[in-house]
Amino acid sequence: MDRRSTVLALLALGAAPFAAEAQQAAKIARIGYLATNPATSPHLREAFLQGLRDLGYVEGRNLVIEYRNAEGKVERLPALAAELVALKVDVIVTEGGSTVVPLAVKRATETLPIVFAGAADPVGSGLVTSLARPGGNVTGLSNLTAELVGKRLELLKQAVPGVGQVAVLRLPGALGERTEKEMLTGAEVAARGLGVQLQFVEARGPADFDRAFSDMTRARAGALTVLPSNMFLREHRRLVDLAARHRLPAVYVLREFVDAGGLMSYGASLTDSSRRAATYVDKILKGAKPGDLPVEQPTKFELVINLKTAKTLGLTIPQSVLRRADEVIQ
Repeated sequence: MDRRSTVLALLALGAAPFAAEAQQAAKIARIGYLATNPATSPHLREAFLQGLRDLGYVEGRNLVIEYRNAEGKVERLPALAAELVALKVDVIVTEGGSTVVPLAVKRATETLPIVFAGAADPVGSGLVTSLARPGGNVTGLSNLTAELVGKRLELLKQAVPGVGQVAVLRLPGALGERTEKEMLTGAEVAARGLGVQLQFVEARGPADFDRAFSDMTRARAGALTVLPSNMFLREHRRLVDLAARHRLPAVYVLREFVDAGGLMSYGASLTDSSRRAATYVDKILKGAKPGDLPVEQPTKFELVINLKTAKTLGLTIPQSVLRRADEVIQ
């Protein structure tokens, strides 16, 4: 080997570690994670991280996550979404429970991939064009099926067998017109089969809550079901407190209400949706386009019952219902 070849070989050997480092750096995934109030839902973030770990992603090794949270203040979401967009992360994940968070991110970017880890009515809210072909830069998992409203009424009737009238708290326009119609129709069909009367009560904002619960009391409602709404989720603690004050056994969409003292909830498992959101991130990091990844419907549902609340209300939940519960809070 001549002197020139020797020098080139040495240079190549010296450059090899730098090339390896560059290659390793290129493999580090950067994810933005936006939540409204992670203090009340640490299990969702942990489920997402576990899903990533199952796929071989580990923070500090081949993964960097930029966390942002609105601390319960939805008005902060646009600025936080803009921060993540400015960082030019590979994909932005929004924590499950509502459409408010992914909509804020969608308004901030038309190009960066967005994955929502559980959102109610993604088509009706305008997040995606359709479940099968989302289009654009957004995809993820839905946490809503209209049929569940009937199942909640059935569980409520089983938990409170003597109830004859159930109040249905709703926010008009909270969901897409088609979804809302299907949900209300499903409630009426289920009520007829269960032999209960429904009292539909509207609340367009927190200022309507006191009046809404007074209306329920005047109409002698014996129980309550709360329909899905971003606003209701944000105000879940106040709704739970009002139900307790008016001594109304209530069934909710999400377990967050039960954790706050509500009687029971039945709905899609946001924990499962958060874990499954990692598979979307993995596919996008490997080159898939969000618009080509179908939105998944929920496959795992959970029933959560708060026995402490039941005792406060003077209720004895039948064993047949307790045996079906995924979690019983003592």
